[in-house]
Amino acid sequence: MEEYFKTNQALWDKKTPIHLHSKMYDLENFKKGKNSLQSIEMESLGDVDGKRMLHLQCHFGQDSLSWSRLGAKVTGIDLSPVAIETARSLNKELGLDATFIQTNIYDLPANLKGQFDLVFTSYGTIAWLPDLKKWASIINRFLAPGGLFFIADFHPTFYLFNFDNRQIEFDYFGKTEPYLEIVKGTYADEKAAIEHKEYFWCHSLEEVISPLLAEGLTMLEFREFDYSPFDCFPNMKERVPGEFVFGDFGVRLPHIFSLKMSKQV
Repeated sequence: MEEYFKTNQALWDKKTPIHLHSKMYDLENFKKGKNSLQSIEMESLGDVDGKRMLHLQCHFGQDSLSWSRLGAKVTGIDLSPVAIETARSLNKELGLDATFIQTNIYDLPANLKGQFDLVFTSYGTIAWLPDLKKWASIINRFLAPGGLFFIADFHPTFYLFNFDNRQIEFDYFGKTEPYLEIVKGTYADEKAAIEHKEYFWCHSLEEVISPLLAEGLTMLEFREFDYSPFDCFPNMKERVPGEFVFGDFGVRLPHIFSLKMSKQV
C-alpha cells in the first residue's frame, strides 16, 4: 500500500497549485466570501454553529473553511502536504480558526486526539481508500456519542463508466488490488500540463454502508441524486444551473449518493 499512497500523494501535490487557479474552485470569489459547499450537505447537516467538525480528505481546505465561516470548529486532514500548507495559508489569510493536519487517513489515530460532533467527507474521497472497514472504525473512533457522520460522494454505479467513451469498464464490486491509470490534466482543468499515475478503488454501496453499521452507527438518511453538482468528468452537460448530467442515455442515472448516520449516546 505504501507505493499506492506515495504515488497518489505526489499526484495531489501536483494538482493543488492547478486547482487554486481553476474556474471550478473560483478561489478569488471564495476569498471574498463565496461559500464552496453544496445544497446536498448543507441541507442535511443544517446549523453547524459551535459544532466540532472533523473533515476527512479536505484537499486544500476550501470546504473546511466554508464550514468554519458558518461557525463550526473545523479540523481538516489530507494526505497531501502541499494541500495542507495551502489550507493553513488560506485559513490565516481569511482570519479563520480551522486546524489542518497532514496525514494519511489510516494514520489519523496517531496524529489526532479527541472526538467530534460531526465527521464529514465529500465528493471523490473513498475511491482513494482501499479498506473501508478500517475507514469506518476511524470514523467511529473520532465521532463523539450523539454525533453525526455525513458523506456525499459519487455513486458507485456512476463510477462504472469510462467517461471518455461512455462505456462500462469498471467493477461495481470492489477488488483488493487498485486500478492504475495515467491521467493527463485534472478534473478541474483538463488542459493542465500534468501527467501522472494514480491508483484508485471501486466500492459498492454495501462496502460503504455495512462497515459503518458494523461499528454501531445508526442510519438516519440515505439519498441518491440524478446529477452531479460539479462539471468534473468528460461528456457532462448542465441541464439547469449547478446540475450536471453524464452522457445521452435517455434514462436517469444515479450520480451522487449521500448518507447521514448517528452514534448512540
